[in-house]
Amino acid sequence: MTSSAGSPSRSANWNLPNAITIVRILLAPIFFWMLLVDDGADGALRWWAAVLFIVAIATDGIDGHIARSRGLVTDLGKILDPIADKLLTSGALVCLSILGELPWWVTAIIVVREVGITVWRLVELRRGNVVPASSGGKLKTVVQAVAISFALVPLWTIFGDWIHWVNVVLMTAAVVLTLWSGLLYVRDAIRLARSQRTDGPAGTGR
Repeated sequence: MTSSAGSPSRSANWNLPNAITIVRILLAPIFFWMLLVDDGADGALRWWAAVLFIVAIATDGIDGHIARSRGLVTDLGKILDPIADKLLTSGALVCLSILGELPWWVTAIIVVREVGITVWRLVELRRGNVVPASSGGKLKTVVQAVAISFALVPLWTIFGDWIHWVNVVLMTAAVVLTLWSGLLYVRDAIRLARSQRTDGPAGTGR
């Protein structure tokens, strides 16, 4: 009886949005290898690595739309989706820093913020508190994706070195929005902690 009772929840996790998310996670190491294997040369592998990143990061919006529109949102998806996103974006930044194309302090700021906020949201989810993405967080995600995509695609081989200034502007915007949205989450965390002290922590009866 226990097995049959538990099977619906387990089977619910095996849906299209979660499958897309898992594929995104599996694509990450392939992307890292393609970007690093030729030491940042602007050859075919660099272009394919950029295309793979753009396609993979674009699926985030696709699986989210499918999950919400078809009522396929699951706890597993809530856990895997941010992991997939952070793995791709943070991994791309680390690779760019390894190649000497991005200052390590930029990578450190974004990665620490992304990992810290993601861990906090997962902890709150386990406590029964769903922390939705803020409008600032959504804008940050879009700008990060655009900035990293421009940094990955070797457009300078086509348009010349001036394109590097475009990359600097985009990455600066990504850093600013990363810090700003992070502060918004810190504000939300303080408010949530205060409300829990006043009303009692959610989910303590379990």
